[in-house]
Amino acid sequence: MSVKKTLMMVGLGIFSIVALIAVFTSWYTVDESEQAVVITFGRADETVTDSGLHFKLPWPVQSVEILSKETFSLQFGYKQNKEGELEAYDAETKMITGDDNIVLTDLVVQWKITDPRKYLFNAQNPEKILHSATSSAIRSIIGSSGIDAALTDGKGDIEAKTRDLLVSLIEKYDIGVSILGVKLQDVELPNKDVRAAFTAVTDALETKNTKINEAEKYVNKRINEAQGEKDAIISKAEGAKTARIEQAQGDVAVFNKMYEQYKGNQQITRERLILETLENVLPKAQLYIMNDDGSTMKYLPLPGLQSPPPPTEKKEGGGN
Repeated sequence: MSVKKTLMMVGLGIFSIVALIAVFTSWYTVDESEQAVVITFGRADETVTDSGLHFKLPWPVQSVEILSKETFSLQFGYKQNKEGELEAYDAETKMITGDDNIVLTDLVVQWKITDPRKYLFNAQNPEKILHSATSSAIRSIIGSSGIDAALTDGKGDIEAKTRDLLVSLIEKYDIGVSILGVKLQDVELPNKDVRAAFTAVTDALETKNTKINEAEKYVNKRINEAQGEKDAIISKAEGAKTARIEQAQGDVAVFNKMYEQYKGNQQITRERLILETLENVLPKAQLYIMNDDGSTMKYLPLPGLQSPPPPTEKKEGGGN
């Protein structure tokens, strides 16, 4: 085999390898849950967020870094192994509170990549920086909080303050990630006896809050019942008031009519009022009206007309 033919075969082989590399490195796919950064000679050109098949210049001119758009979880103070068991790192979670007590604090940080180019080029290991910032933030907040707040009802406030501080730190580092949330998992004491004592205190506080809520519910119930009774009494009084007013107006109207009659026939009306009043006061009494001289007696109504005469008995035999 001649040298010329050998060189030709080697050239064809190199060309074939280059052609294969060009073919297989000139396209890439992006999933719906992914985003890609196209890199030209080591410099980030553009970020691709559209899913599907995309084309680029072959390697080594251009390369692609595929990153996820999903939410990540940073577990601080513990880790889940392959068997699904949790491994605690007490040295990492041991912190000192503002009143010089030691607590173990575990938490989870939810984060996602919001700027892929900064994530790839502004830091060599963004996740390590995020872990260090998380440790700094939680230690700072725990260090300014009391033991009671850390173990009982102050956890929500600690979470909020830790998130705000962590967000400000990540913005300063400018590593292309965004903090979505911070959730405390466990805040406990390293000593079992002390932990049991604080657990009893926490249970007592929860019982206290439950009793307070029940008392407030009872007070609100009694207030509503009293308000209902008050409204019912007021409504009844308003009804009685309206009835008395209407009755008084009716009595006034009757009196006005009687007064009109009285002005036309004063003597007769006066006698009639006297008789009606006596009948109302003494309903079973018999009334006798006499003249001034006492000789002739007028009776209205006559007793004989008010009741039928007694039956007469028939006598047997003849009579005169």
